[in-house]
Amino acid sequence: MHSLITDNFTTKAAQEKFSKIGISHGIDLLLHFPLRYEDETHLYPIDSLSEGTIIQIEGIIIRNTVMYRPKRQLVLKIKDDSGSIFVRFINFYSSQIKTYAVGKRLRLLGEVRLGVFGAEMVHPKCRVVREGELLPDLLTPVYPTTAGLSQRTIRKLIQKILICSDWEHNLPEILPKEILKNYQLQGLKESVMFLHQPSPNTATQSLHERTHPAWQRIKFDELLAQQLSMRLHYQQRRSHTAPALPAKNKLTKALLESLSFSLTRAQKEAFSEISKDLSAAYPMQRLLQGDVGSGKTIVATLAALQAIENGYQVAIMVPTEILAEQHYQKLSGWLEPIFLSLGMTIVCLFGNQKKSQRKAALIAIAKGNAMLSIGTHALFQEQAEFNNLGLAIIDEQHRFGVNQRLALRAKSAKINLTPHQLAMSATPIPRTLAMSYYADLDVSVINELPPGRTQITTKLFSNTRRKEVISRIKEACDEGKQAYWVCPLIEESETLQLRTALETYATLSLIFTNLRIGIVHGRLPSQEKLAVMELFRQGDIQLLIATTVIEVGVDVPNASIMVIEHAERMGLSQLHQLRGRIGRGIDASICILLYQKPLSITAKERLKIIFENTNGFEIARHDLRLRGPGEFLGARQSGETMLRFADTERDENLLNNACDAAEKILCNDPDLAKNHIRRWLKGKGEYLQV
Repeated sequence: MHSLITDNFTTKAAQEKFSKIGISHGIDLLLHFPLRYEDETHLYPIDSLSEGTIIQIEGIIIRNTVMYRPKRQLVLKIKDDSGSIFVRFINFYSSQIKTYAVGKRLRLLGEVRLGVFGAEMVHPKCRVVREGELLPDLLTPVYPTTAGLSQRTIRKLIQKILICSDWEHNLPEILPKEILKNYQLQGLKESVMFLHQPSPNTATQSLHERTHPAWQRIKFDELLAQQLSMRLHYQQRRSHTAPALPAKNKLTKALLESLSFSLTRAQKEAFSEISKDLSAAYPMQRLLQGDVGSGKTIVATLAALQAIENGYQVAIMVPTEILAEQHYQKLSGWLEPIFLSLGMTIVCLFGNQKKSQRKAALIAIAKGNAMLSIGTHALFQEQAEFNNLGLAIIDEQHRFGVNQRLALRAKSAKINLTPHQLAMSATPIPRTLAMSYYADLDVSVINELPPGRTQITTKLFSNTRRKEVISRIKEACDEGKQAYWVCPLIEESETLQLRTALETYATLSLIFTNLRIGIVHGRLPSQEKLAVMELFRQGDIQLLIATTVIEVGVDVPNASIMVIEHAERMGLSQLHQLRGRIGRGIDASICILLYQKPLSITAKERLKIIFENTNGFEIARHDLRLRGPGEFLGARQSGETMLRFADTERDENLLNNACDAAEKILCNDPDLAKNHIRRWLKGKGEYLQV
């Protein structure tokens, strides 16, 4: 099909509006399916309405009043042969007073509520009609749209295409009959026609829940495109060249012998898998996942040493400056005795460093003297040029956008090799999500904690028990222990009514006059932030007031108690990450979740889950169910969300079938695979490369 500009539009402005929702050709419109449907095929008597139903009525306006309390609004009273109902428009246009004059006939579609004066509709969809005006024959589709693009415009253009006799030639059935038969799939033409023009006797629940056979076909095709794209990328990756980094074991052995602990079985297995990948001459793309405190850092360090022993540089990218500094301190402690004898250095690079430190780090990276670089997003900025990057390690990979991860991987362009890439995540990926969004990656799992990790007891306290919580903190600190007090925001918000870190610091400083208290938050200058964290790590600060900047990776073994304010506002993964900052020493640890009543149903469920579970994989499964894959993966900020129609949890059977079909198609017809990807992903497949 030709572009919408030539076929359907007269203005460039209209085309630009359509491009905002991913539509540039007629075929894009055909695959732009409704979010929901409205039933405008029937009229119901006013006296038959019940609260909470969305229904269509028609009647005469018998009253038209402008009211000013509690706020300015236009109130209409509509009457038919059976009864009457009130209709309210808040923040209405003055022209509506004339449009909806007494005596006019209105057709309205909206939700019925019980108001002060009885049954009412607020801001219903409505229009003036003539008596006896015909009703539509089909359900009315409601499409995803953008500002300035009306439903009427979208519907009109889609109907124009569907009327054309040859539209199916531009959207042919390309899946083999064998696949359609094996998985009991409806035809594509039939499915597309039905979803844009469903008959009124269709069970609307099957449309809204997307269980109708037409929806099943569309979702299967989308899942199949995703699986094909990932599998093709997996194959293509193996055709690229990466530096072969075989295990030499001299440096890794030296490190292991110097440690005060032994690796767990799971850590050894994970490193063995990574080591084997690094030995290959094609780029590794592996995800290392493990629960909070499972020991991913030492495994990644061993991988780094294998690359360094082969003469290649390693970059470790982390999401926060605090974590960059902590990794730098920890890895320096492990590796400096080894590196000094070999003339190698470790550097730390982040945005707000002193200019002299930053300049020295950049020079060491460019010359190849710095064999190991640890930093934030500063590592992939233009000024950072590696001499020969062989391995990129990305910690908490879901916190970085696609372009950031691609930029780091491109840092080895000077030697015309693709570096190996190891991504790490303390947010375990549930099985269905791994099958769909991570199918192109190899995955290693650390599924056990090192011995000596103490159990964390989680307690739920209403904010009314705040004094009791303060007493517990005082007792713990008097015993020589350290504590975190976590606050979600640093600014007052009337809407959220959250206590701020600054307020809490001021309040607790007055209460705990004998304690050394520190504060750290996102707006603190970098050097101050790092200085406070170092004082806390050394034990000079007993109580640390913090925002969620301490969520990832902070490791202070003597900290054994944590209070999280307004826990009801936080997600499951975030709560689990925060809780994982304690329980790292020999003392029994306690995490107190302070919450503010009243709680929403979702907040109650979240708090119940985190109270009952300490297993990160179980928590992740619940988190995915509550938030959906887009938010769970952190994909909204990066453009990674690829599935528009399917849901990996609800559509697990379809996903399994799509996996099977993808293998068959790639074996039998690679060209078909590429055509199918092009149709359904529209360029989004490029994000799979990271």
